Amino acid sequence: MEDLIKFTEFLKTVDLKIYREKFLAIKIVEMDLPKYIQAISLLYKIYWQEKKLFTFDDFYKEYISNLNYLIEEFRVKTSMCDRCFYLGLPARIYRTWASLITQIHAGYVAESVFGKGSVEMSVELDHYGADFRATYRGIKLNY
Repeated sequence: MEDLIKFTEFLKTVDLKIYREKFLAIKIVEMDLPKYIQAISLLYKIYWQEKKLFTFDDFYKEYISNLNYLIEEFRVKTSMCDRCFYLGLPARIYRTWASLITQIHAGYVAESVFGKGSVEMSVELDHYGADFRATYRGIKLNY
């Protein structure tokens, strides 16, 4: 329950309007990103496993510092100019971030209902089509 309260309080500090206005018109990097540079695994790691409450800006810095070489390698491979790519990438990552922190919040809510340690979230489940899996009385429920 404590994790849910902390995450809910964190979400209250997220000003979606500012980012929406900043990124709404920027849709330059909308191609499918290869799995090795998608932000999903880092989002799960930071917000679900490590339970850190990074702002979007802090998350984006972490994302870039963790995957910088691979991101740049992908940019070069796609022949996109660096100015355009690095203008569009934060907008793309923001859309993923906003979606996933909402999903992660749902995981914290489910865990408050089903019990601590009863909810799993991962890239594998995400690719399978489940936002999270709750285990209740030995039964695995995918949501």
